[in-house]
Amino acid sequence: MTDGVRLATPRGRALLAATALGSGMAFLDSTVVNVALPTIGRELDASLAALQWTVNAYTLTLAALILLGGSLGDRLGRRRVYLIGVVWFTAASVLCALAPTVEVLIAARALQGIGGALLTPGALAILQTAMHPDDRPRAIGAWAGLTGVAGVIGPLLGGWLLEFDWRWVFAINVPLAAVTVWLILVSAPESRDEEAGGRFDVAGASLGAVALGASTYALISWPEGGASALNVGMAVLSVAAAAGFLYRERVAEHPMVPLSLFSDRTFSGINLMTFAVYAGLSGVMFFIVLQLQVSLGWSPLEAGIATIPTTILMLLFSGRSADLAKRFGVRPPLVAGSLCGAVGVGLLVSVGEGDTYLADVLPGVTLLGIGLTTLVPTLTATVMASAPQHLAGVASGVNNGVARAAGLLAVAALPTIAGLSGAAYENPDLLTDAYRIAMGVCAGLLAVGAVAALTLRPRALTEPPATAPAAEEPATVSAAAIRTSPAPAPCSAPGLPPSHGC
Repeated sequence: MTDGVRLATPRGRALLAATALGSGMAFLDSTVVNVALPTIGRELDASLAALQWTVNAYTLTLAALILLGGSLGDRLGRRRVYLIGVVWFTAASVLCALAPTVEVLIAARALQGIGGALLTPGALAILQTAMHPDDRPRAIGAWAGLTGVAGVIGPLLGGWLLEFDWRWVFAINVPLAAVTVWLILVSAPESRDEEAGGRFDVAGASLGAVALGASTYALISWPEGGASALNVGMAVLSVAAAAGFLYRERVAEHPMVPLSLFSDRTFSGINLMTFAVYAGLSGVMFFIVLQLQVSLGWSPLEAGIATIPTTILMLLFSGRSADLAKRFGVRPPLVAGSLCGAVGVGLLVSVGEGDTYLADVLPGVTLLGIGLTTLVPTLTATVMASAPQHLAGVASGVNNGVARAAGLLAVAALPTIAGLSGAAYENPDLLTDAYRIAMGVCAGLLAVGAVAALTLRPRALTEPPATAPAAEEPATVSAAAIRTSPAPAPCSAPGLPPSHGC
């Protein structure tokens, strides 16, 4: 199997299913809990800050450790670390389901994030290294679409499970994990970066975790505590830790994140776009389910059903998004998808008491779904193609870390920006005012994503290089991996799938 697994074979389909199901399970828990927040708040007597931490404890550990998870996979074996992550994540999910208090739930969510940090980058790295080069773009596009569906279907699944008990929101991960483990064992070959050596960058991982944790604490605590000594100290600590992280990665002999990756303009630009887009999407998912349940009086199941159009669109058409990128290049789908999503969120800004689903919610949700279907697969494939293959785990970890950090900061900051704190989310009038401000910011963030896509270097998005880049350097023609050029791309370019004529 020197050329890789073919997607059309039973093994190829099992490999895709295993990676999509595992990473989708982690992504699912980033959104499925949102629809359960009002119920959890009532049953566990939780404040808005506690509900924010229920979301962010998971996202914090996931974002802080996901780079380390990618590095561990590259060094110790991507399949091995992926399996450890699935088992860890599932055990933590059981703890969440059994949590007697909101404090225990928050702690269990933090443990969940550690498991997610181990399995999330491994899924994409396994696909990138195990799939046949000709099938890689379509496999990554399908993976992105299926994983995106998992995130978007979260409110629907959560609403249905809440008809029984909110604890099933977490317990559902047990059967999903069992299927994932079986599929990965029968389909995925082991792979690792044979060039990796030296010690793990513990200092880099620690500084990154401190930067994210301190900033999150300050943002969540600021509405009630104001400019207290603790909040100001946490804000200062987050800036200092972020600066220390960048310095450490620049001078470390074996950095967790080789900063040379960012010398490629496409890799840097696409991660900037990822931050803007996922910050906006995370804010939308946090606020829309609160607004529908608290201000419009919908049940959790009704609020979850509201997202069905987005789910259906992503499920049916995400795999075809890679074909658009092949035909037109990657920049048009990235720009169009971001703008379409921004318009959809803009339509949802006015949703309030007395509104109906067909007239007031469906148009915005549908446009958001079209935007995500167009955007997400192309964004993911561009990220993975813009890094050398032996750093697939690190590249996946960087991009996933950027996405999770964006969501973490958005959920922490948006209630403060919108003037929402304490138990105010239980008041329909106060929530509606905050909701409209927050959704306007989210629409703006998606529009920023479109601007970021426009600034990407055109040549890097549309043309193969005159000569193949060296194997150890970032591929400067990343997006050529997911498009068809009039002239065949050089078959020998590292990380670049050969054309069908090779």
